[in-house]
Amino acid sequence: MKAIAHLWREQRLALLIFVGGAAVAIFFAARLAFFTLYWADPSHRQQTPDGWMTPGYIARSWNVPRDDLARHLHLEPGKDGRLTLAEIAQDRGVPLEVLLNEVAAFLATEAGK
Repeated sequence: MKAIAHLWREQRLALLIFVGGAAVAIFFAARLAFFTLYWADPSHRQQTPDGWMTPGYIARSWNVPRDDLARHLHLEPGKDGRLTLAEIAQDRGVPLEVLLNEVAAFLATEAGK
């Protein structure tokens, strides 16, 4: 404990930078562990598309290129990444079921490649 008190008195900036860096490293390590465990679960792979899902989630679940799915949905690749299928259907003015069928047809052709 004396060492930390000494560092706080003598090298405050260095200690703060170290603690900040350690916190960032722990955050990203925890994030990596969470996503690794999440996607390792077979129940998260090839899920039937639903209104709450984003195109990025579907692309990851089905292991298809995200940009290809975005282009199929007439979205700009890299943009609108947080929109759910329900929001995309609402923006287009079409029923959600129509969009879900469109995504399912895309996945049937792309997943078979």
